[in-house]
Amino acid sequence: MNILVTGATGFLGQAVSNALAVLPGTQVLGTTRGAAGSAPSQVPLIAVGDISATTDWSAALQGIEVVVHIAARLNLATDTSANPLAEYRRTNLEGTLALARQALAAGVRRLIFISSVGVNGSVTTGTPFDEASVPEPDGDYARSKFEAEEGLRALVQGTTMDVVLIRPPLIYAAHARRNFPRLLKLVDSGLPLPFAALDNRRSMVALENLVDFIVLCTHHPDAGNQLFLISDGEDASTAQIVRCLAASMGRTPRLLPVPDGLMRWGAKLVGKQNMYTTLCASLQVDSGKARRLLGWVPPLTLEQALGKTGREYKQAR
Repeated sequence: MNILVTGATGFLGQAVSNALAVLPGTQVLGTTRGAAGSAPSQVPLIAVGDISATTDWSAALQGIEVVVHIAARLNLATDTSANPLAEYRRTNLEGTLALARQALAAGVRRLIFISSVGVNGSVTTGTPFDEASVPEPDGDYARSKFEAEEGLRALVQGTTMDVVLIRPPLIYAAHARRNFPRLLKLVDSGLPLPFAALDNRRSMVALENLVDFIVLCTHHPDAGNQLFLISDGEDASTAQIVRCLAASMGRTPRLLPVPDGLMRWGAKLVGKQNMYTTLCASLQVDSGKARRLLGWVPPLTLEQALGKTGREYKQAR
């Protein structure tokens, strides 16, 4: 099987490329925006430049059977562009549909699109999101991802190419980006953390688990034209996550019972509402469809994955 991974030098793209490259009978090619020779990778790379409606994918698509489309304009906490939604759409919507059209013309049989649980929203109140939940995109990034999903569905209808849509929640690992590294740093610092009184529930997905599911979707016949919300399959409060990470780092967790309302007020006061939502609100995902339809079992439990994350973070410091 010949597989193309876009964004192959990124956090998720590297892990997916490396996992696919060791499979027997699998040839993997990656794309990068910059010069291919300057990007670290264990698979051959082709530079495609910025991703938009005019990107030429022809050199990367020759002989490809499956495309795993990970490259995207990322969800930025502070976007300084004049029109953030237009910029997200340029890459995540228009660029994705241009890739899909060229992939279809090149004879690709499956395109796997990595979307976001933000398409469903940023908070749950008792009922987890699942594939039947009504989309309520949270912000410009999620809106561009949802529009790309809808465009892909329409594009492949009645064609020889199918599409797999995957919406992960927060992806974590020792070398993850954005909010999770901040939590790792705080836990490792030994400073008191105000999460003891929280009764929230968070669904996350370990990098290893998400990679394993993506690899499964490259070849499982029942994955075609399906949407999957994916997670570790176990939910935890922020306090439980902190305790597990602290134990793996050899730290004693210091958790203070600060009222949720006070934390929400403080976050608003300093302009950190997004961080409050990520750490303190509930966001639950029902990933049962992946298990029922594809027989997928996450390689790591939540406890195993968090323990591995904490140990690897500590070793890297």
